[in-house]
Amino acid sequence: MRDFEYIKMQKLHCRKSIRLKNYDYSSNGYYFVTICVQNREKLFGEIVGATLCGRPNNPDKIITKWLLELENKFNDIKIDEYIIMPNHIHFIIKRTGDHTGSMGDHTGSPLLRDIIGWFKTMTTNEYIAGVKSGKFIPFKGRLWQRNYYEHIIRNYDDYINISEYIQNNPLKWEYDKLFVSEGKYGSKKKERG
Repeated sequence: MRDFEYIKMQKLHCRKSIRLKNYDYSSNGYYFVTICVQNREKLFGEIVGATLCGRPNNPDKIITKWLLELENKFNDIKIDEYIIMPNHIHFIIKRTGDHTGSMGDHTGSPLLRDIIGWFKTMTTNEYIAGVKSGKFIPFKGRLWQRNYYEHIIRNYDDYINISEYIQNNPLKWEYDKLFVSEGKYGSKKKERG
């Protein structure tokens, strides 16, 4: 049994990083970020037509609140585009390099992972409070997946393509790789034919 546990721990600690080696994630520029709900549960609502129709008590509103609060916590960033989907969020962060007067006790420009970590913590804490008060749908384990997707936007064409992807994401929801249909036991991945 010990060998199995050792192998399991090795695999856990040897996860392949999707980050660029030797890239300074505190540097100025634009970053496209996607964060998914754990197990792709549709906790934030449903897409009807091209609009997110939030769940009762609007859990999607707390996601928006804390996303926009990032600009106050880390004043060297701006949230440029974003969309909240039933089980994930896409957004573009603009790093400006102006980190004077940021709230909190960090100095210098924080790494992208620190910004995402703060966002996940704040949204999770408020969502848990909503679950405890009976306002939000419970979740198992974590609210968010452990990792997140990020893409460094390298030029204007890349920026335009990603902005259009974000804006059109609700229109193409059923074809999205993160789409899940409602199954007998909750959310499940869409079968592709």
